[in-house]
Amino acid sequence: MAPSIGLSLPRIRLGGRDIIGSARFDFAAGRTTALLGPSGVGKSTLLRLLAGLLPLPPGARLDHSAHALTAWMGQQDLLLPWLDLLGNVTLGARLRGQRPDLGRARALIAEVGLQGREAARPAELSGGMRQRAALARTLMEDRPVVLMDEPFSAVDAPTRHRLQTLAAGLLRGRTVVLVTHDPLEALRLADRVLVLRPAAGGALPEEHPVPGTSTPRAAQDPAVMAAQATLLERLADMA
Repeated sequence: MAPSIGLSLPRIRLGGRDIIGSARFDFAAGRTTALLGPSGVGKSTLLRLLAGLLPLPPGARLDHSAHALTAWMGQQDLLLPWLDLLGNVTLGARLRGQRPDLGRARALIAEVGLQGREAARPAELSGGMRQRAALARTLMEDRPVVLMDEPFSAVDAPTRHRLQTLAAGLLRGRTVVLVTHDPLEALRLADRVLVLRPAAGGALPEEHPVPGTSTPRAAQDPAVMAAQATLLERLADMA
């Protein structure tokens, strides 16, 4: 079962300036939370603290030790060019010295729409295909917590839309924290949207309302379009 995650932080300073103010972050079990805000407010720093890629500062408290339960998907697919698709999807098990479950890997490859391309090298795949391969690799880890740092920003808008819909279905029931600069992506995928607002002493989280419909929400839904306009104006005021 996916856990809830709570992170209490003191003021965080990086490079001699305040990044995140003293605040509490709660991420509900089995739900997707999107983090937005201007560049430099600490979105990726927060994600790295949750992942254990940065040490917790003195005074911080992570209520649930999520590190061993976490899978990560970033903006770049980071596929190894000398491995075929099947090898890239099963990379985690191989790095841990474990025998990969090839049947499950092939099933996930089929789920992301790449059946028949198992032997293809990354150079033979389009950008959208490589991101689908990265999603399959993330799911292959079968972790209840998934941290995503702008995972679809490197592909064109129609591909991004399709990947969002695909990810929403495949990640359902997991605790997902999604960093994005795209208000529409946040409103399509997230059960909860947090905006990191710059402030003296470091950015602070503010909740933004989301439509009451289930995810993935339709981009043409009037409620989504209205929420997107409001969120975009809110972010523009912070720039």
